[in-house]
Amino acid sequence: MSDRYELFLTCPKGLEGLLAEEATALGLEETREHTSAIRGSADMETAYRLCLWSRLANRVLLVLKRFPMKDAEDLYNGVLHVDWHDHLEPDGSLAVEFSGHGSGIDNTHFGALKVKDAIVDKLRMPDGSRPSVDKLNPDLRVHLRLDRGEAILSLDLSGHSLHQRGYRLQQGAAPLKENLAAAILIRAGWPRIAAEGGALADPMCGVGTFLVEAAMIAADIAPNLKRERWGFSAWLGHVPALWRKLHDEALERAAAGLAKPPLWIRGYEADPRLIQPGRNNVERAGLSEWIKIYQGEVATFEPRPDQNQKGLVICNPPYGERLGDEASLLYLYQNLGERLRQACLNWEAAVFTGAPDLGKRMGIRSHKQYAFWNGALPCKLLLIKVLPDQFVTGERRTAEQRQVEREHVEPEDTSPLVTPGKYEKYNKNGNPIKPAPVVVEQPRLSEGGQMFANRLQKNLKLLGKWVRREGIDCYRVYDADMPEYSLAIDLYQDWVHVQEYAAPKSIDPEKASARLFDALAAIPQALNVDKSRVIIKRRERQSGTRQYERQSAQGQFVEVNEGGVKLLVNLTDYLDTGLFLDHRAMRMRIQREAQGKRFLNLFSYTATASVHAAKGGARSTTSVDLSRTYLDWARRNLSLNGFSDKNRLEQGDVMAWLDACREEYDLIFIDPPTFSNSKRMEGVFDVQRDQVQLLDLAMARLAPGGVLYFSNNFRKFVLDENLAQRYAVEEITAQTIDPDFARNSKIHKAWKITAR
Repeated sequence: MSDRYELFLTCPKGLEGLLAEEATALGLEETREHTSAIRGSADMETAYRLCLWSRLANRVLLVLKRFPMKDAEDLYNGVLHVDWHDHLEPDGSLAVEFSGHGSGIDNTHFGALKVKDAIVDKLRMPDGSRPSVDKLNPDLRVHLRLDRGEAILSLDLSGHSLHQRGYRLQQGAAPLKENLAAAILIRAGWPRIAAEGGALADPMCGVGTFLVEAAMIAADIAPNLKRERWGFSAWLGHVPALWRKLHDEALERAAAGLAKPPLWIRGYEADPRLIQPGRNNVERAGLSEWIKIYQGEVATFEPRPDQNQKGLVICNPPYGERLGDEASLLYLYQNLGERLRQACLNWEAAVFTGAPDLGKRMGIRSHKQYAFWNGALPCKLLLIKVLPDQFVTGERRTAEQRQVEREHVEPEDTSPLVTPGKYEKYNKNGNPIKPAPVVVEQPRLSEGGQMFANRLQKNLKLLGKWVRREGIDCYRVYDADMPEYSLAIDLYQDWVHVQEYAAPKSIDPEKASARLFDALAAIPQALNVDKSRVIIKRRERQSGTRQYERQSAQGQFVEVNEGGVKLLVNLTDYLDTGLFLDHRAMRMRIQREAQGKRFLNLFSYTATASVHAAKGGARSTTSVDLSRTYLDWARRNLSLNGFSDKNRLEQGDVMAWLDACREEYDLIFIDPPTFSNSKRMEGVFDVQRDQVQLLDLAMARLAPGGVLYFSNNFRKFVLDENLAQRYAVEEITAQTIDPDFARNSKIHKAWKITAR
């Protein structure tokens, strides 16, 4: 066998240049880049060193042979003519990986089978013994790559992929592979920062991959030092003495690195379920003295290393894979930008993102961007110098304030890490000058965002007197007033509930996304609410009962006031909140007319109308709904107001319930869904088709002199003209639209129906 070998090193797409630099530094010669791989030449010692020390490679492949092939027979013969007795015992085990196609090989499984057959036939003994296949832990892992009619036959020296360092047995939902994390750290300049004694902080650390990879770089620990089984372990060409020498050297370097004073490396994670798995990973890596992980939200992130040293803030925020998620992430990025500006002045930052448009919303410029791939997802690494001249913020301070800051505060003094009470500047009387406080300015709104903010503030001002007069603390402040910003925005005390209407297919998705981000950036500023209290949902055309299905499971209820009653809303778990704001005027009408009456609420949802009827002095209320969840919610609403007695809750299909009912009611309210096909009901309910049957059944239960109110929000609904021949029918839609829905008069339709 030759003293020098051709080596192929594979890597994630986009890391080829970095891997070429790393491999060259480790001794690879004649290095050339390919897609997701590099190649070069090296001796055995360098091949071992690459296995042990490469932080970026997936595999180290040692090329045995290259040969031309035009069909499967060429493939078989080319592999057969290798002297496999130099590489594998006849009773050993092997695994074959095949990549590429062409030359009559269109199926990688078939290609791998031909390679395996050739090796087995070569090593088959007279007594019939032959190598076996072991896909998990073979003695020899063989790789054949077919590239434009040439077969490249290699041994895999690494065994399992080199990104599997062995410390990360527990991981979160979307972890970065270890070699990609190492590449991001290298691109972010961490080796330089670590050599200077800098700190590192990850405000969204997950299970700690960035932290461990960073500490291993800083402590000079070979990334695969703890790996026990390699692809070369049972290879007959393995040189154990040479390997032991390199491994011992790596052990000595790691011991020397860990003996140094540890750098300040900290991770913070909002999800409490990930804290212990992250700490376990750190412990398995042997880096508990270097790395600490704490629970903490991005909005309160503030690194406080010893001796005020600066360093690198690095993070991989979630990307948002479901519809609507990306919008919710805007505030996460804004919080990150705010914390960088406030708590990390003079640090460097690296934000790895699959949503670069969100990266632009942090209110701070990146001075460099690198393209990466996380699996099949294109990503960007944004490198940032956290300095005031990089901030993209509104001009909140006066010229005089800025002049005072320039005269009295050096950049390092504005850092929040300066010890309170210690000032370095003095006035002419010898008294210390206290630095002006660091002003964290909001990111500057785009032109469209500012226009949207102006509209919100205008609406808020117009509704202000009415809201205060009526004692309302939950109302609609915006409803697609400007077609480009297709949102419905409701205030629930100091919470904001935002529903994004899906843009028509004719709208460019990128433009729609940019406008949405502009609007979401404007909402907290225009309405003066904390970003953490803005709930965002996407509203699309719903089928069946989807709008009533659970979207989340946070179980967080907010108590709101309306017309003297208290009601519970849930802003997170369902598409709707438990309170239809557009029916407020109808509920207040019911409250005024309920005195002494028997009230029936059909399709009652959370029974808010029943609470109002009870508040108005109803003799009794009966609420009918098919959902046990909503009836439990209704029970809580009634109990909250002390109305547990004389208020029945009935679970059932409304049509069947009415058909079986023999009681009379003086006041009836019906607000049915447009369409329902619940498994718990017979057939399918369609409000347009079934309106006559529904109203006839309900009117049969109406006491003499009673009133039935019928409403629905189906835009195309037309009341059956035959109903007016049997009953006194009066459309009262205009009287049931409050000022906050005045722009959207088609939000619902309503009728008052009485017996003739």
